[in-house]
Amino acid sequence: MKKYKVAEDAKPQIFLLLIATVITIALWFIPYADYLVYPIRLFVTFVHEGSHVLAALLTGGSIESLTVSPDTSGLVMFRYNSQISQLITSSAGYLGSTAFGVLLLVMIRRAYSARIVLAASAIFVGAMTLLFGLFAPIWNVFSVNVSFGSVAFTVVSGVLLTAGLLAIARYASARVAQFAMSFLAVQCVLNALSDLKTVFYASSPFAGAMQTDALNMANATGLPAVAWVLIWIGISVLMISVGLRVYVANQKGKQYDLPFED
Repeated sequence: MKKYKVAEDAKPQIFLLLIATVITIALWFIPYADYLVYPIRLFVTFVHEGSHVLAALLTGGSIESLTVSPDTSGLVMFRYNSQISQLITSSAGYLGSTAFGVLLLVMIRRAYSARIVLAASAIFVGAMTLLFGLFAPIWNVFSVNVSFGSVAFTVVSGVLLTAGLLAIARYASARVAQFAMSFLAVQCVLNALSDLKTVFYASSPFAGAMQTDALNMANATGLPAVAWVLIWIGISVLMISVGLRVYVANQKGKQYDLPFED
């Protein structure tokens, strides 16, 4: 079995990542700490639902609406033109959140500027908010049943998240921006796994027919919902494993800075 040794130049980055991980796990056990990470939970939801959107568009589907709820759940209503499109789009949410977190880990390791990554994340959330959280429901107002309150919360939360990420990218110190990037990576990965655990219980025979992505997959394929959750967990663990191996390996990175980089 091949042994992986942590590269010397990775140790400072790993230190920040460990701090972000410890803080994330500690917050799970602190009463009312959910309020502290509420914006991050909303960000992960936008990543989850945005992954559905991208998968649908890339497989020839169309988006009717994207909504995010105050309880941090979300919903994308889409049309597909093939079963393959349906399967890929339904699977993209949880896998997309994990992939986004792993991508952040790789970008941290390859020394991409945290400011650029945070700005790009802000642009992604902003685009999802305006194009599919606001314009899509208006365009499809006669064919999709989305309440004004859902659209309003999606737009307000998306705009605030976009502004917050841009503010960190623009005004925070380089070290704070790097920590924010590490914290987002940890949150995306751990929350994706936590959400998969939740949907696993929701897909059990004792939970009833709760509407989930796994249930959509079960209805489309006949394979039990819990089996799809196990498949997603396996793929997520594989992605995380590959990402961590890339993270600790020797790399030669180049820092790409924005004009306002320190």
